[in-house]
Amino acid sequence: MDIKACIFDLDGVIVDTAKYHFIAWREIARDLGFEFTEEHNEKLKGVSRMRSLEILLEIGGIILDDPAKEILADRKNKNYLKYVLQMTPAEILPGSKEFLLELKKSGIKIALGSASKNAMTILDRLKITHLFDVIVDGTKVFKAKPDPEIFLKGAEELNVSPANCIVFEDAEAGIEAAIAAGMKCVGIGNSEVLWRANWIIRGFQNFSITKLNDLVKS
Repeated sequence: MDIKACIFDLDGVIVDTAKYHFIAWREIARDLGFEFTEEHNEKLKGVSRMRSLEILLEIGGIILDDPAKEILADRKNKNYLKYVLQMTPAEILPGSKEFLLELKKSGIKIALGSASKNAMTILDRLKITHLFDVIVDGTKVFKAKPDPEIFLKGAEELNVSPANCIVFEDAEAGIEAAIAAGMKCVGIGNSEVLWRANWIIRGFQNFSITKLNDLVKS
C-alpha cells in the first residue's frame, strides 16, 4: 500500500474529550431523572450529538419531540464547552503531536475526520490546527459514522484516493465508516471492540511512520 494520507478521528485518538462528553451527558440525564453510567457512555462513541441524545433518551425510556430534543442537545453542548474552553496543549494524548509532526515532515497529507462540531475549538485550544491540511467536522457532513461520508469527504478535499488513505479511529462506528469508505484502518485502543480494524495499537506513544509501514507490510 502506498500511504499518501492519514485521516484522524479526534476524540479518543488525539485528545481525550470523552470524559467531558460523559460529564455533560450525565448532567442532562440527571436533569431528566435517571442515571447515565460510563457503560452507557460507550454506546455514544463515534456518533453524532443528536444520535447520542437519542441513545441517551432510549436508555432513560424517555420520548420527546424534535424541538425538545434540540433544546437538550444545545444544553449538553453548552455544558461540554465549559470544559473544552479550559483545555490546554497538555491534554494532547501521548505521542499524537509527535506523530503528526513526523507525517507533516514526510509529506504525507493529514486530515481530521471528526463528528464533533467543536473540533476547530478543540484543535485551537491544543494549538495543533496548523498540522492538518484538511479539517472535516460535524459542520461539514450530513451523515454520521458508520456512514463513510466524513472520510470520503476528507479524501476528496485532500485529492487522494481512498485506497491510499489510512484512518486512525477509537470507535467501532468509525472503524465501520473507514471500511465502508474503502480505506485501511488503525484502531486505537481495545482489540475486543475494534477487532474489525486492519491493525490495532494502544496509542501513539513511541509510534512512528516506520512502525506504520511495518504494520502495512505485515
